[in-house]
Amino acid sequence: MSTDTQPQQNHATLMKDVLRLSVPSILAQLTSTAMEYIDATMVGSLGANASAAIGLVSSSTWLMGGMCGAAATGFAVQVAHRIGAGQDGEARNVLRQALAFSAVFGLLLALVGTGISRRLPVWLGGAPEIVGDSAAYFFIFSCALPVLVFDNVACMVLQCSGDMRTPSVISILMCVLDVVFNFFLIFPTRRVGGFLIPGAGLGVAGAALGSTLSEVLCTALALYAVCIRSPKLNLRIPGSWRLDAGIHLTAARIAIPAAFERLVLNFAQIAVTRIVAPLGTVAVAANSLAVTAESLCYMPGYGIAAAATTLVGQSLGAKRKDLARRYARLSTLLGALVMAAAGVLMYAAAPLMFRMLTPDPEVRALGAQVLRIEAFAEPLFAVSIVAAGALRGAGDTLVPSILNLVSMWGVRITLATLLAPRMGLAGVWLAMCLELCARGILFLIRLLRGRWLEKNV
Repeated sequence: MSTDTQPQQNHATLMKDVLRLSVPSILAQLTSTAMEYIDATMVGSLGANASAAIGLVSSSTWLMGGMCGAAATGFAVQVAHRIGAGQDGEARNVLRQALAFSAVFGLLLALVGTGISRRLPVWLGGAPEIVGDSAAYFFIFSCALPVLVFDNVACMVLQCSGDMRTPSVISILMCVLDVVFNFFLIFPTRRVGGFLIPGAGLGVAGAALGSTLSEVLCTALALYAVCIRSPKLNLRIPGSWRLDAGIHLTAARIAIPAAFERLVLNFAQIAVTRIVAPLGTVAVAANSLAVTAESLCYMPGYGIAAAATTLVGQSLGAKRKDLARRYARLSTLLGALVMAAAGVLMYAAAPLMFRMLTPDPEVRALGAQVLRIEAFAEPLFAVSIVAAGALRGAGDTLVPSILNLVSMWGVRITLATLLAPRMGLAGVWLAMCLELCARGILFLIRLLRGRWLEKNV
């Protein structure tokens, strides 16, 4: 696989490649979603205030997590291109630079997060009865940010090397451990079926601590997998840890637009949180749980997007633009079909999903209503997710960040501001549905025009 003049591969063969890399990641994402449902149910059983406390800062945790992912992307794409070109030694050098950067960047994020944790829920307009739990949750989350940076780098680099199975297994294990830790940390000591079950009774803070402990254990496994067990990235093979400015500059060129994209998306989500907060605790809780419920649909899209990043990156590294284009289009088509089917399922099962997530009848009714609105956006939402993954494999992150800026602030925030006073939370989610459709169309145009193939990593 070295030039564009090599024989064409049929669509069936290429789709097998897409499925081979997508399926492990999709299964991991679905397992993660199932565990999030259990997690949300555990917290939701404490009442609407507990769900609202986490929901209030969820967009802020996504922002910090997005920064970790963007940093990892800048190095992981370089790994994919070097492995595609058969330069395994250079790929290991990129990994070394990524790990050194992660240590510094993770510490800086943690300092920022812990520094603003006490005031953040107040800035977001949280009700007095939930700001204490929100602040505690965000503080614990922020303390774990250095671990999260290493986890993103290790798992994303493994994926871009072509190993989708190991990160998927680690993701599943992390979710299972999260539920186990939450079981003992959220609830107080109680009797279940005649057995005395010990518990810390930490409530919302226990949920954050459970997630942190599971991240620490699984990040250690991920680092072992990429640094020791990976045949292509094994760092026991001698190499230099000296600063390589070229690798970091290339990483910055890819990561800064990706980080800007996450800033755009997450500040918009924070703005939405401020729009939702005045609607009351029931609306905040329903909004938070609906986002969790919707992940049943869009997590498979992220699994396929990860496969698209790997396939496009390795194809371009091998100088096969024809394969990169075909992998990108097939992956996007697969994502749209999978998420369309998931959207139909979500629409039908919305009331049942909320009966699982919360005992509060008001939250159930409102959450099911807004979730059904969102179901109509899933096919085009998939296009934006998977197309972004394919473009990321080419190192094309600037234009997608601009498209997200236009879509989120020009459509979602504008419409949500206008509709929330008139329609309540349903208006906010209608604005979200229309924005996701607009975003999908913009990304589809970018993908089909093909200018991203000219990027040079």
